[in-house]
Amino acid sequence: MSKTYQEINEKIKKGQAVVVTAEEMTGIVRKKGPAQAARDVDVVTTGTFAPMCSSGAFINFGHTQPPIKAAKVLLNDVPGYGGLAAVDIYIGATEPTREDPLNKVRPGAFEYGGGHVLHDLVAGRSVSLKAEAYGTDCYPNRSVEMTVTLDDLPYAVLCNPRNAYQNYNCAVNLSNRTIFTYMGTLKPRLGNANYSTSGQLSPLLNDPYYRTLGLGTRIFLGGGQGYIVWHGSQHNPSIPRLPNGVPRAPAGTLMVLGDLKQMHPRWLIGVSLQGYGCSLALGIGIPIPILDEDLACSTGVSDDEIVTQVKDYSFSRADPLCEVTYAQLRSGVITVEGKEVPTVPLSSYVRAREIASILKESIQKGAFLLGEPQHLIPTVARNDGKTDEIVLKAFEQPQLA
Repeated sequence: MSKTYQEINEKIKKGQAVVVTAEEMTGIVRKKGPAQAARDVDVVTTGTFAPMCSSGAFINFGHTQPPIKAAKVLLNDVPGYGGLAAVDIYIGATEPTREDPLNKVRPGAFEYGGGHVLHDLVAGRSVSLKAEAYGTDCYPNRSVEMTVTLDDLPYAVLCNPRNAYQNYNCAVNLSNRTIFTYMGTLKPRLGNANYSTSGQLSPLLNDPYYRTLGLGTRIFLGGGQGYIVWHGSQHNPSIPRLPNGVPRAPAGTLMVLGDLKQMHPRWLIGVSLQGYGCSLALGIGIPIPILDEDLACSTGVSDDEIVTQVKDYSFSRADPLCEVTYAQLRSGVITVEGKEVPTVPLSSYVRAREIASILKESIQKGAFLLGEPQHLIPTVARNDGKTDEIVLKAFEQPQLA
Protein backbone atom coordinates (compact mmCIF):
# COMPACT_ATOMS: atom_id res chain seq x y z
CA MET A 1 0.00 0.00 0.00
CA SER A 2 1.40 3.38 -1.00
CA LYS A 3 0.17 6.95 -1.48
CA THR A 4 1.56 9.98 -3.29
CA TYR A 5 1.84 13.62 -2.27
CA GLN A 6 -0.61 14.50 -5.01
CA GLU A 7 -3.22 12.05 -3.73
CA ILE A 8 -2.90 13.30 -0.17
CA ASN A 9 -3.03 16.97 -1.23
CA GLU A 10 -6.21 16.29 -3.21
CA LYS A 11 -7.77 14.79 -0.09
CA ILE A 12 -6.67 17.87 1.90
CA LYS A 13 -8.28 20.20 -0.66
CA LYS A 14 -11.52 18.24 -0.43
CA GLY A 15 -11.47 18.16 3.37
CA GLN A 16 -11.18 14.36 3.34
CA ALA A 17 -7.65 13.87 4.67
CA VAL A 18 -7.21 12.03 7.95
CA VAL A 19 -4.73 14.05 10.00
CA VAL A 20 -3.46 13.12 13.46
CA THR A 21 -0.68 14.37 15.72
CA ALA A 22 2.40 12.25 16.40
CA GLU A 23 1.09 11.61 19.92
CA GLU A 24 -2.18 10.29 18.50
CA MET A 25 -0.37 8.21 15.91
CA THR A 26 1.49 6.32 18.63
CA GLY A 27 -1.80 5.00 19.99
CA ILE A 28 -3.17 4.23 16.53
CA VAL A 29 -0.12 2.17 15.53
CA ARG A 30 -0.16 0.26 18.80
CA LYS A 31 -3.85 -0.53 18.46
CA LYS A 32 -4.12 -1.24 14.72
CA GLY A 33 -0.56 -1.97 13.61
CA PRO A 34 1.42 0.00 11.01
CA ALA A 35 -0.24 -1.54 7.95
CA GLN A 36 -3.76 -0.54 8.96
CA ALA A 37 -2.52 2.81 10.30
CA ALA A 38 -0.97 3.53 6.89
CA ARG A 39 -4.34 2.89 5.24
CA ASP A 40 -6.30 4.97 7.75
CA VAL A 41 -4.02 8.00 8.25
CA ASP A 42 -2.83 10.46 5.60
CA VAL A 43 -0.74 12.98 7.55
CA VAL A 44 0.98 13.02 10.95
CA THR A 45 1.87 16.40 12.46
CA THR A 46 4.88 17.00 14.70
CA GLY A 47 6.17 19.89 16.77
CA THR A 48 9.09 21.27 18.73
CA PHE A 49 9.70 24.48 20.66
CA ALA A 50 13.14 25.14 22.12
CA PRO A 51 16.17 27.43 21.94
CA MET A 52 17.75 27.14 18.48
CA CYS A 53 20.98 29.10 18.44
CA SER A 54 21.88 28.82 14.76
CA SER A 55 19.15 31.24 13.68
CA GLY A 56 18.86 34.73 12.26
CA ALA A 57 17.29 36.90 9.59
CA PHE A 58 18.17 38.58 6.32
CA ILE A 59 16.82 42.14 6.34
CA ASN A 60 16.71 44.93 3.77
CA PHE A 61 16.00 48.24 5.46
CA GLY A 62 15.36 50.23 2.29
CA HIS A 63 17.38 52.80 0.39
CA THR A 64 18.02 56.13 2.04
CA GLN A 65 18.36 59.57 0.50
CA PRO A 66 21.18 59.92 -0.40
CA PRO A 67 21.85 56.16 -0.60
CA ILE A 68 24.17 54.31 1.76
CA LYS A 69 26.29 51.18 1.50
CA ALA A 70 26.02 50.05 5.11
CA ALA A 71 29.23 48.65 6.58
CA LYS A 72 28.35 48.65 10.28
CA VAL A 73 24.76 48.23 11.43
CA LEU A 74 23.15 48.23 14.88
CA LEU A 75 19.59 47.14 15.64
CA ASN A 76 18.70 48.16 19.20
CA ASP A 77 22.48 48.25 19.74
CA VAL A 78 22.88 44.66 18.50
CA PRO A 79 25.44 44.41 15.65
CA GLY A 80 24.18 43.07 12.36
CA TYR A 81 26.39 41.91 9.51
CA GLY A 82 26.58 44.47 6.72
CA GLY A 83 29.01 42.74 4.37
CA LEU A 84 26.33 41.84 1.82
CA ALA A 85 25.29 44.79 -0.32
CA ALA A 86 24.05 48.35 0.28
CA VAL A 87 21.13 48.00 2.71
CA ASP A 88 21.05 44.20 3.01
CA ILE A 89 22.08 42.87 6.43
CA TYR A 90 21.97 39.67 8.47
CA ILE A 91 21.32 39.61 12.20
CA GLY A 92 22.18 36.48 14.19
CA ALA A 93 20.11 35.28 17.12
CA THR A 94 23.13 34.86 19.43
CA GLU A 95 24.68 38.30 18.83
CA PRO A 96 24.66 40.30 22.10
CA THR A 97 24.39 44.09 22.38
CA ARG A 98 27.54 46.03 21.59
CA GLU A 99 28.16 47.06 25.21
CA ASP A 100 27.17 43.77 26.85
CA PRO A 101 29.70 42.92 29.59
CA LEU A 102 29.52 39.29 28.45
CA ASN A 103 31.14 37.05 31.06
CA LYS A 104 33.45 39.70 32.50
CA VAL A 105 31.29 39.42 35.61
CA ARG A 106 30.51 35.73 35.74
CA PRO A 107 27.90 34.51 35.04
CA GLY A 108 26.83 37.04 32.44
CA ALA A 109 23.12 37.83 32.13
CA PHE A 110 23.04 38.42 28.34
CA GLU A 111 19.80 40.31 28.75
CA TYR A 112 19.34 41.32 25.11
CA GLY A 113 20.57 40.10 21.75
CA GLY A 114 19.67 39.25 18.18
CA GLY A 115 16.90 36.85 19.15
CA HIS A 116 15.27 39.60 21.20
CA VAL A 117 15.48 41.99 18.23
CA LEU A 118 13.69 39.47 16.04
CA HIS A 119 11.01 38.96 18.69
CA ASP A 120 10.52 42.73 19.04
CA LEU A 121 10.10 43.10 15.29
CA VAL A 122 7.60 40.24 15.06
CA ALA A 123 5.73 41.67 18.08
CA GLY A 124 5.25 44.95 16.18
CA ARG A 125 7.63 47.00 18.33
CA SER A 126 9.83 49.80 17.04
CA VAL A 127 13.53 49.05 16.69
CA SER A 128 16.35 51.57 16.52
CA LEU A 129 18.54 51.15 13.42
CA LYS A 130 21.92 52.86 13.03
CA ALA A 131 24.19 52.35 10.03
CA GLU A 132 27.68 53.61 9.22
CA ALA A 133 29.50 53.53 5.90
CA TYR A 134 32.81 54.61 4.35
CA GLY A 135 31.08 56.36 1.45
CA THR A 136 31.38 55.85 -2.30
CA ASP A 137 30.46 57.93 -5.34
CA CYS A 138 27.30 55.89 -5.83
CA TYR A 139 26.58 55.53 -2.10
CA PRO A 140 27.75 58.85 -0.60
CA ASN A 141 25.82 58.66 2.68
CA ARG A 142 28.08 57.86 5.64
CA SER A 143 25.58 57.44 8.46
CA VAL A 144 21.88 56.80 9.03
CA GLU A 145 19.73 56.66 12.14
CA MET A 146 16.07 55.65 12.00
CA THR A 147 13.35 53.82 13.89
CA VAL A 148 11.74 50.92 12.04
CA THR A 149 9.02 48.36 12.55
CA LEU A 150 8.66 45.08 10.70
CA ASP A 151 6.06 46.71 8.43
CA ASP A 152 8.61 49.38 7.44
CA LEU A 153 11.15 46.83 6.23
CA PRO A 154 10.87 45.99 2.51
CA TYR A 155 12.30 42.53 3.16
CA ALA A 156 12.69 40.38 6.28
CA VAL A 157 13.28 36.64 6.01
CA LEU A 158 14.12 34.24 8.81
CA CYS A 159 16.93 32.00 7.54
CA ASN A 160 18.31 29.53 10.06
CA PRO A 161 21.33 27.36 9.20
CA ARG A 162 20.72 24.72 11.89
CA ASN A 163 17.37 23.99 13.55
CA ALA A 164 15.27 21.06 14.79
CA TYR A 165 18.16 18.84 15.88
CA GLN A 166 17.33 15.16 15.54
CA ASN A 167 17.81 14.10 19.14
CA TYR A 168 20.28 15.78 21.48
CA ASN A 169 22.39 14.94 24.51
CA CYS A 170 21.12 15.05 28.07
CA ALA A 171 23.54 17.31 29.97
CA VAL A 172 24.87 16.78 33.49
CA ASN A 173 27.76 18.15 35.55
CA LEU A 174 30.18 15.86 37.40
CA SER A 175 32.40 18.69 38.68
CA ASN A 176 32.25 20.35 42.08
CA ARG A 177 31.15 23.74 40.76
CA THR A 178 28.08 25.09 39.00
CA ILE A 179 28.60 25.50 35.25
CA PHE A 180 26.69 27.60 32.72
CA THR A 181 26.10 26.09 29.29
CA TYR A 182 23.88 26.28 26.22
CA MET A 183 22.00 23.44 27.91
CA GLY A 184 21.27 25.74 30.84
CA THR A 185 22.72 25.94 34.33
CA LEU A 186 24.08 22.61 35.56
CA LYS A 187 24.45 22.09 39.28
CA PRO A 188 27.53 20.32 40.63
CA ARG A 189 27.80 16.61 41.44
CA LEU A 190 24.87 15.51 39.26
CA GLY A 191 22.53 18.12 40.71
CA ASN A 192 20.29 18.12 37.63
CA ALA A 193 20.00 16.68 34.11
CA ASN A 194 18.89 19.03 31.32
CA TYR A 195 17.50 17.90 27.97
CA SER A 196 16.04 19.67 24.95
CA THR A 197 13.94 17.55 22.63
CA SER A 198 10.19 16.99 22.39
CA GLY A 199 10.66 13.23 22.06
CA GLN A 200 7.77 11.47 20.34
CA LEU A 201 6.52 14.80 18.97
CA SER A 202 9.89 15.87 17.56
CA PRO A 203 9.88 16.20 13.74
CA LEU A 204 13.06 14.34 12.79
CA LEU A 205 12.45 11.54 15.29
CA ASN A 206 9.22 10.74 13.42
CA ASP A 207 10.97 10.50 10.06
CA PRO A 208 14.37 9.16 11.13
CA TYR A 209 15.71 8.61 7.60
CA TYR A 210 14.39 11.97 6.28
CA ARG A 211 12.24 10.32 3.62
CA THR A 212 9.83 13.28 3.41
CA LEU A 213 12.24 16.08 4.38
CA GLY A 214 14.17 18.25 1.96
CA LEU A 215 14.17 21.27 -0.32
CA GLY A 216 10.56 22.42 -0.60
CA THR A 217 9.05 20.64 2.40
CA ARG A 218 6.48 23.11 3.77
CA ILE A 219 6.57 23.54 7.56
CA PHE A 220 5.16 25.54 10.47
CA LEU A 221 7.90 28.05 11.25
CA GLY A 222 7.61 30.64 14.01
CA GLY A 223 3.83 30.79 13.63
CA GLY A 224 3.86 31.17 9.83
CA GLN A 225 4.49 28.87 6.90
CA GLY A 226 8.11 28.22 6.02
CA TYR A 227 10.24 25.71 4.15
CA ILE A 228 13.12 23.34 4.58
CA VAL A 229 15.76 24.65 2.16
CA TRP A 230 18.69 22.29 2.82
CA HIS A 231 20.15 20.03 5.47
CA GLY A 232 21.48 22.05 8.37
CA SER A 233 25.03 22.65 9.48
CA GLN A 234 26.46 19.81 11.58
CA HIS A 235 24.05 17.40 9.84
CA ASN A 236 25.42 13.96 10.75
CA PRO A 237 23.16 11.06 9.81
CA SER A 238 25.89 8.45 10.37
CA ILE A 239 25.14 8.15 14.09
CA PRO A 240 24.49 4.68 15.61
CA ARG A 241 20.76 3.96 15.55
CA LEU A 242 18.25 1.74 17.27
CA PRO A 243 16.53 -0.99 15.22
CA ASN A 244 13.59 1.44 14.71
CA GLY A 245 15.96 3.89 12.98
CA VAL A 246 16.04 6.46 15.79
CA PRO A 247 19.57 7.85 16.29
CA ARG A 248 21.05 7.35 19.74
CA ALA A 249 22.78 10.76 19.76
CA PRO A 250 22.60 14.13 17.91
CA ALA A 251 22.20 13.43 14.18
CA GLY A 252 20.24 15.26 11.48
CA THR A 253 19.57 19.01 11.30
CA LEU A 254 17.56 21.33 9.06
CA MET A 255 18.21 24.65 7.35
CA VAL A 256 14.88 26.49 7.26
CA LEU A 257 13.52 29.70 5.79
CA GLY A 258 10.32 31.72 6.08
CA ASP A 259 8.80 35.19 5.81
CA LEU A 260 9.38 36.96 9.15
CA LYS A 261 6.30 39.10 8.49
CA GLN A 262 4.04 36.04 8.72
CA MET A 263 5.36 34.99 12.12
CA HIS A 264 3.90 35.39 15.60
CA PRO A 265 5.69 36.50 18.80
CA ARG A 266 4.39 33.47 20.70
CA TRP A 267 6.45 31.17 18.49
CA LEU A 268 9.62 33.24 18.12
CA ILE A 269 11.06 34.50 21.40
CA GLY A 270 14.44 35.94 22.37
CA VAL A 271 15.96 34.11 25.31
CA SER A 272 18.91 34.67 27.64
CA LEU A 273 20.96 31.70 28.83
CA GLN A 274 22.86 32.73 31.96
CA GLY A 275 26.62 32.52 31.57
CA TYR A 276 26.33 31.37 27.95
CA GLY A 277 24.65 33.98 25.77
CA CYS A 278 21.57 35.00 23.83
CA SER A 279 19.47 32.73 21.66
CA LEU A 280 16.08 32.32 20.01
CA ALA A 281 13.33 29.97 21.17
CA LEU A 282 11.52 28.88 18.04
CA GLY A 283 8.50 26.78 17.16
CA ILE A 284 8.77 24.33 14.27
CA GLY A 285 6.17 21.83 13.12
CA ILE A 286 6.48 19.43 10.20
CA PRO A 287 3.67 17.42 8.59
CA ILE A 288 4.72 13.93 7.60
CA PRO A 289 2.73 12.32 4.79
CA ILE A 290 2.03 8.65 5.41
CA LEU A 291 3.14 7.37 2.02
CA ASP A 292 3.52 3.76 3.15
CA GLU A 293 3.67 1.35 6.06
CA ASP A 294 7.27 2.24 6.96
CA LEU A 295 6.33 5.87 7.56
CA ALA A 296 3.32 4.80 9.61
CA CYS A 297 5.66 2.72 11.72
CA SER A 298 8.22 5.50 12.24
CA THR A 299 5.57 8.11 13.12
CA GLY A 300 4.18 5.69 15.70
CA VAL A 301 7.35 5.97 17.79
CA SER A 302 6.87 6.63 21.51
CA ASP A 303 9.03 8.21 24.21
CA ASP A 304 9.98 4.81 25.59
CA GLU A 305 11.36 3.87 22.15
CA ILE A 306 13.66 6.92 21.88
CA VAL A 307 16.98 7.09 23.70
CA THR A 308 19.71 9.66 24.18
CA GLN A 309 23.14 9.87 25.74
CA VAL A 310 23.78 11.42 29.15
CA LYS A 311 27.00 13.44 28.86
CA ASP A 312 29.14 15.34 31.33
CA TYR A 313 29.37 18.99 30.26
CA SER A 314 32.20 19.74 32.70
CA PHE A 315 34.42 17.52 30.51
CA SER A 316 35.51 15.41 33.47
CA ARG A 317 34.44 12.39 31.44
CA ALA A 318 34.41 12.26 27.66
CA ASP A 319 32.39 9.09 27.14
CA PRO A 320 28.60 9.03 27.69
CA LEU A 321 27.71 8.16 31.28
CA CYS A 322 24.65 6.15 30.31
CA GLU A 323 21.70 5.99 27.94
CA VAL A 324 18.15 6.94 28.91
CA THR A 325 14.76 7.01 27.19
CA TYR A 326 12.62 10.10 26.80
CA ALA A 327 9.96 8.40 28.89
CA GLN A 328 12.48 8.35 31.72
CA LEU A 329 13.48 11.96 31.10
CA ARG A 330 9.86 13.13 31.09
CA SER A 331 9.16 11.22 34.30
CA GLY A 332 11.19 13.87 36.13
CA VAL A 333 14.00 11.65 37.46
CA ILE A 334 16.72 9.50 35.90
CA THR A 335 19.41 7.39 37.53
CA VAL A 336 23.01 8.26 36.68
CA GLU A 337 25.93 6.45 38.32
CA GLY A 338 23.59 5.11 40.98
CA LYS A 339 22.21 8.54 41.88
CA GLU A 340 18.68 9.79 41.24
CA VAL A 341 18.94 13.02 39.26
CA PRO A 342 16.03 15.44 38.63
CA THR A 343 15.48 16.22 34.94
CA VAL A 344 14.83 19.67 33.47
CA PRO A 345 13.50 20.25 29.94
CA LEU A 346 14.75 23.26 27.96
CA SER A 347 12.19 22.48 25.28
CA SER A 348 8.48 22.92 25.93
CA TYR A 349 6.46 19.75 25.40
CA VAL A 350 3.25 21.71 25.97
CA ARG A 351 4.07 24.11 23.13
CA ALA A 352 5.27 21.28 20.89
CA ARG A 353 1.88 19.63 21.37
CA GLU A 354 0.16 22.93 20.59
CA ILE A 355 2.17 23.33 17.36
CA ALA A 356 1.25 19.81 16.23
CA SER A 357 -2.42 20.58 16.95
CA ILE A 358 -2.35 23.93 15.10
CA LEU A 359 -0.75 22.26 12.10
CA LYS A 360 -3.31 19.44 12.21
CA GLU A 361 -6.18 21.92 12.22
CA SER A 362 -4.66 23.97 9.37
CA ILE A 363 -4.35 20.88 7.18
CA GLN A 364 -7.87 19.73 8.01
CA LYS A 365 -9.18 23.14 6.95
CA GLY A 366 -7.29 22.95 3.66
CA ALA A 367 -5.16 25.97 4.60
CA PHE A 368 -1.88 24.02 4.58
CA LEU A 369 -0.90 21.73 1.69
CA LEU A 370 2.09 19.42 1.74
CA GLY A 371 5.21 20.57 -0.07
CA GLU A 372 6.88 17.72 -1.95
CA PRO A 373 10.67 17.97 -1.50
CA GLN A 374 12.70 18.36 -4.69
CA HIS A 375 15.91 17.19 -3.04
CA LEU A 376 15.84 15.00 0.04
CA ILE A 377 18.16 15.39 3.00
CA PRO A 378 21.21 13.07 2.86
CA THR A 379 20.75 9.89 4.84
CA VAL A 380 22.44 6.57 5.50
CA ALA A 381 21.64 2.92 4.95
CA ARG A 382 18.89 1.63 7.19
CA ASN A 383 19.57 -0.92 9.91
CA ASP A 384 17.82 -3.57 7.83
CA GLY A 385 20.44 -3.11 5.11
CA LYS A 386 18.09 -1.27 2.77
CA THR A 387 18.46 2.26 1.48
CA ASP A 388 15.72 3.93 -0.49
CA GLU A 389 17.06 4.67 -3.97
CA ILE A 390 15.31 8.02 -4.05
CA VAL A 391 17.31 9.11 -1.00
CA LEU A 392 20.62 8.22 -2.65
CA LYS A 393 19.77 9.81 -5.98
CA ALA A 394 17.98 12.90 -4.81
CA PHE A 395 21.13 14.74 -3.76
CA GLU A 396 23.08 14.06 -6.95
CA GLN A 397 23.95 17.24 -8.83
CA PRO A 398 21.66 17.83 -11.84
CA GLN A 399 23.28 17.54 -15.25
CA LEU A 400 23.29 20.87 -17.05
CA ALA A 401 22.66 20.95 -20.79
